[in-house]
Amino acid sequence: MKITFRNKLISSFFIVIAITGAFSTFIGIKLIDKSIVPRIQDKVRVDLNSAREIFQGTIDDIQDVIRLTSISFFLRERILNNDMEGLISELQKIRLRESLDILNLTDPEGNILLRTRNSEEKGNNQAFKEVIKRALNGRSVVKSTEIISEEELMKEGEILARRAYTKIIATSDSKSTHKNAETSGMFIVAAAPIFTDKNEILGVLYGGNLLNNNNVIVDRIRDTIYENEKYKGKDVGVVTIFQNNLRIATNIQTENGERAIGTIVSDEAYENVLIEGNLLNKIEFEVGDWYIAAYEPIRNISGNIIGILGMGVLESKFKSMEKNALWIFLGITFGGIILAIIICYMFANSIMGPINSLLLATRELADGNLERRIEIKNAPEEITELSEAFNDMVSSVKERDEKLRQRAQEEIMKSERLAMVGQLAAGVAHEINNPLGGILLFSRLLLQKAPSEGLFKENLERIEKDAKRCQKIVQGLLDFAREHESKMEPLELSDVMEKVVNLFENQALFHNIEIIRNYQSDLPVIFADSAQLQQVFVNILLNAADAMGGKGVLTINTRSSGINDYVEASFSDTGNGIPPDQLDRVFEPFFTTKEIGQGTGLGLSISYGIIQSHGGTIKVSSQVGRGSTFTVVLPKNRGKA
Repeated sequence: MKITFRNKLISSFFIVIAITGAFSTFIGIKLIDKSIVPRIQDKVRVDLNSAREIFQGTIDDIQDVIRLTSISFFLRERILNNDMEGLISELQKIRLRESLDILNLTDPEGNILLRTRNSEEKGNNQAFKEVIKRALNGRSVVKSTEIISEEELMKEGEILARRAYTKIIATSDSKSTHKNAETSGMFIVAAAPIFTDKNEILGVLYGGNLLNNNNVIVDRIRDTIYENEKYKGKDVGVVTIFQNNLRIATNIQTENGERAIGTIVSDEAYENVLIEGNLLNKIEFEVGDWYIAAYEPIRNISGNIIGILGMGVLESKFKSMEKNALWIFLGITFGGIILAIIICYMFANSIMGPINSLLLATRELADGNLERRIEIKNAPEEITELSEAFNDMVSSVKERDEKLRQRAQEEIMKSERLAMVGQLAAGVAHEINNPLGGILLFSRLLLQKAPSEGLFKENLERIEKDAKRCQKIVQGLLDFAREHESKMEPLELSDVMEKVVNLFENQALFHNIEIIRNYQSDLPVIFADSAQLQQVFVNILLNAADAMGGKGVLTINTRSSGINDYVEASFSDTGNGIPPDQLDRVFEPFFTTKEIGQGTGLGLSISYGIIQSHGGTIKVSSQVGRGSTFTVVLPKNRGKA
């Protein structure tokens, strides 16, 4: 089944559009997939920086409270006056007002003078020993995040110890732990030295907040950065503070809606952040859901890693965003493909309309309608030019048809006249043949009575010889003029050639032409029509004689070729030759290099058709000024029964 040009055109457009759409879709999906997650990871990393600033800001707030309190007049006066009851009362008010978990006072050696939560407990302070030491030695305010043991927490009060107690909950992606619960706590603390008017240290004021089960900071970070945004009932952004590898404050919720306090960080975060101290940014499974998370270590005043500050963004929201982006992209892509197909369909129709008009007009032209013209409007420039070329072609065909018809009529008249001349010549030859027979008969009778030697006998012999020559010419003319039915029979090509040469050799046109015969003696037999071959050879011989102007050398060769599969007859003249630009046209009907009225331009065309009907061909080669060679090639077994 043949596919129409219209369908091929539309199919080609569709294939190109489909390939382009598929390629762009593939690239688009890859770009979306490769760009969204890294961008979200970058955002989470930036959010982690913001969270650190808020976390540090909370420590700075405590530092400011401690610093301002340490330089207050009442504190210095009551210490100098050893007014412990007044100190406890004032510091207790400040602790409650500033929402501090602890607010304590030491002497210049770092020994506890009073605890606002547990005034009965005094003595050395092992919990914040390094912080107090640096405040004393540096004589400035210091801040830090520190781990406090259960024993030290109990000195601050049983309430803080209970808050620090956290039951450990193992998760599938975390390291196992040998403990069932964590009893120590993580404090953010600040300490400031207290000076006399003479700049002598009276002691150190320190205070801070326990982070365990204290979600104020993580909620503040979440609300500040993510504005409490929700997705399907879950917080989009979550914040976690780890004490070592244990969650002690977080927004992440378990399946029953409780905060995931007590769960363990993943092994990868444990290794990268707690052990190696690196920042980690990756997609992790966190207590029932996937998050794009970032972690960084929390260090104490000595630079040791004691915990992790973690940020996470709910991956499902961004997966949904990615999916929506993909659907939008695919919708745009397929919409563009459909639009392109519609445009291509309309474009194909706009092309095929004029082409169909041209096709219809061409068929009408083939049927003989030379009045057909095409008028195409609003078509592409190339189609318009094609229609104009078609109209020009029709005009040229019509003009040529009229010229050919006129010339054909002239040639028919000439042919009829030549046919009449031929018939007359045949009749004359027939009439001449009878007297020639009488001349031969009586010349032979006279020769029988003539003396054996002498001029009389020589003249009679010349009369007999010339009469035989005339009889031979007349017989050849009669044979050539006689109508034959087409008959394929075995022939010797050289014999057919010799008959034709004998017919013309003694005519006036060939008196000054030397004919050289080169016949191959063992030529294969061919199957052909003798009369038709003679017609071809006569035409070539006459053309050769005309080309040489009746004077020159004509070389005739017969030979076998192609391991005796073909036989060839070539005619080489020494005429003027044929120009190269005309060589390809010598077999066209009505083409002739002769002067007007000297030839019809049909001889070689008819000859070419005869040889083609025998399964052969005619080849020509020529050099201007040196002559031409026509070669007739015939298969040896053509027409064999």
